[in-house]
Amino acid sequence: MKLVNALTICVLGTGSLFASSLIQKASENGMMPIPADKAELMKLINDKNDPITKEKVELGKKLYFDPRLSKSGIISCNTCHNVGLGGADGIPAAIGHGWTANPHHLNSPTVYNSVFFKAQFWDGRSPHLADQAKGPIEAGPEMAAPASLVEQRINSIPEYVNEFQNAYGKNVKIDFTKITETIATFEKILVTPSPFDDYLNGNENALTKEEKAGLNTFIDKGCASCHNGIALGGTMQPFELAAKYKFASVGDFKGNAQGMVKTPTLRNITETAPYFHNGQIWSLSEAVQEMGSVQLGIAISDEEAASIVTFLKTVKGRKPDISYPQLPESTKDTSKPAFD
Repeated sequence: MKLVNALTICVLGTGSLFASSLIQKASENGMMPIPADKAELMKLINDKNDPITKEKVELGKKLYFDPRLSKSGIISCNTCHNVGLGGADGIPAAIGHGWTANPHHLNSPTVYNSVFFKAQFWDGRSPHLADQAKGPIEAGPEMAAPASLVEQRINSIPEYVNEFQNAYGKNVKIDFTKITETIATFEKILVTPSPFDDYLNGNENALTKEEKAGLNTFIDKGCASCHNGIALGGTMQPFELAAKYKFASVGDFKGNAQGMVKTPTLRNITETAPYFHNGQIWSLSEAVQEMGSVQLGIAISDEEAASIVTFLKTVKGRKPDISYPQLPESTKDTSKPAFD
C-alpha cells in the first residue's frame, strides 16, 4: 500500500513538473500571456498622453461602427474587421468602395488584440493603431473618404460634437487625427484572454493533456520563433525562408521594401479563416503544414498538425461584450453619400 501511494505521488509530481517546465519552456521561447491583472494590462495598452477613458471608448465604438466615415455611407471599420466574426471578414480579399476587391488581393487581419502588434498592415507601414485607422478610411479601394469629408460629416452632427467635447474637453479640435485616435482607443480594449493565458499565468489545469502536448509540439517544431510575444505574432519577419508559398502568385504582395511581412496573430485563429496574406488556405491544419514547409523547411505530419491545431484552439479568447451602438442622426448639413 505504501509503495502504491509512493508511486501515485511520484506520478502526480512528475505531471506537475512537466506542466511547470512547459510553462517555462513557452516563456523561454518568447510566448507571453495577456496579464490577468487589469492594472498590469492597462500599463500595456494605455497611453499616458491620451489615456483610455469610458467616454473615449464609447465614442470610438460609435465611430468604428459608423458607415458615414466612408464615402458611400455604407462601409464601416466593422465591415472588414467584424467584431462578431473574430475581428475579420471571412473572405479571401477585402471588399471596399464600389464593390472593389483589394487590388493586391490582401486578406483583412483581425482587429482583436491588435493593440499588441508591433506593426500594422501586412507590410508594417503603420507603427500604431491610430495611424493605421487613417489608411482604410482614405484608401480608394476601401472606404474612399478624404479626411476633409470625414471631418465635415462628424462636425455636422451636434451629438458627435457634444460627445467629443465630453471626452476631450470643450476646446477639442475634431479633425481627422482626433477621429482616428478615438477609433484606436476603442480598438485598444478589444483584448481576448484565453485558456492559454490562464495556463501561462499559473493555472496548470487550464489546458488538457492533449492541449499541452500540442503546445509542446508547436514549440519543438519552431513555430514560436515567429509567433511569440503577447500577440503570438504581430512582428515583421522574412517570408518564404525555406520554400515558395504555393499560392504566391495570387495577388502581387511581396512584403515591405526588405521583403518582410507582418506575422499574423494566432489569437482566435480558428475564427479567422481563410489564412495567409492573400486568404488562400481555409484549413487550419493545411496552414500549419504550409508554414512548416515555407518558413521552417520541415514536413509536419498530419498527426503533428492536428496536435498543433488542438493547441491553437486554446488561444480562442473571451471577447469583450460589444453591443451595436445607436448612432447619432445626420443633419441637413451632413454631406450626402456618394458612389462614384
